[in-house]
Amino acid sequence: MVLRSSLKTCLQLACILRTPKAGFRSTTSGGLIFQSVSNDVYQNLAVEDWIHDHVNLENRQVLFLWRNSPAVVIGRHQNPWQECNLRLLRQKNIKLARRRSGGGTVYHDLGNINLTFFTNRKKYERMENLKLVVKALKALRPQLDVHVTDRYDILLDRQYKISGTAAKLGRTAAYHHCTLLCNTDKCVLSSVLKSPYKGLKSNATPSVPASVKNLLDEDPGLTCEMILNAIAEEYATHHQVDHHITLINPADETVLPGINNKTEELQTWEWVYGKTPKFSISTCFNMVYRDSILDIKVDMDVKHGRIEACNIDLPEQWLPPALCSELVKSLTGSKFCPNETTTLTTTMLRLCPQDDELHSRWNLLCENMITLM
Repeated sequence: MVLRSSLKTCLQLACILRTPKAGFRSTTSGGLIFQSVSNDVYQNLAVEDWIHDHVNLENRQVLFLWRNSPAVVIGRHQNPWQECNLRLLRQKNIKLARRRSGGGTVYHDLGNINLTFFTNRKKYERMENLKLVVKALKALRPQLDVHVTDRYDILLDRQYKISGTAAKLGRTAAYHHCTLLCNTDKCVLSSVLKSPYKGLKSNATPSVPASVKNLLDEDPGLTCEMILNAIAEEYATHHQVDHHITLINPADETVLPGINNKTEELQTWEWVYGKTPKFSISTCFNMVYRDSILDIKVDMDVKHGRIEACNIDLPEQWLPPALCSELVKSLTGSKFCPNETTTLTTTMLRLCPQDDELHSRWNLLCENMITLM
């Protein structure tokens, strides 16, 4: 598969833009195959948005191929606390992103191929796209037992999920994207997609757990590059278009005007966490202090990622009532976020009386509160 440079990309996109800056709308039909040179999840999700918003898809199809460095990607209507282990993500420096399509949570790394199929809304067809992927895999390795389910997943050996689907349907344009597990770190995948948070109630879209397997576990002779190129070849044959893959740089404003603003928006706390549907937490935790075990009950309502209401039930006189009330008052309206809560409680501690035992109790309580986040 031949790769083309960004100059060719610029010329191609100039012909299919539907923005006024392009000066015209192309009436030619056909398809294009793009591959991102970036492994940044926010940049690649921004390219999806950009193509959806700016490219004339009336008589054209586009396939966008991309791979990410380690990241967890949640659906637009999901709750990250419900879907993954945020503490572990922070420890491992794994990014968290919220996409603009629905569907469930997925783990990305360089062993996972992402495919985005763009069409006009009338021609949107998930099953056709997935059958194309299966056909490409069969052409590469005829012995592979892969098939598409009614839930628009691709299964290996009739039981292992190797691909999940999500989509965005606009007024005139649409895209369907799916993953393909080639050589993903399954240990990391299983650990980061296991939520440790207790007592959480939410109407957010839940993910459906599934057993997964890598294609390279089935056939170690495969590579991600082989699989990616086979899909591109099959796509080109199916749509009777040029077989070349065109490289695209998600940071190039000359090719994708306004792309960096889209990338920045996808990284904001307000988008990643603030778009979480309203949820509540009602939980208890035990604190060990000296020779005693204390039961602490916490109730919170969280809206737009911020604590809307809070109640902390402590043993009587364990902290001065006024101090506990001030903590609840300070938490209300703040981000449901360990960094912000740490800053807030540290500031409050400096205003407390210089009492070592009081400070020890305060720190212990705050440390346990932060584990909820």
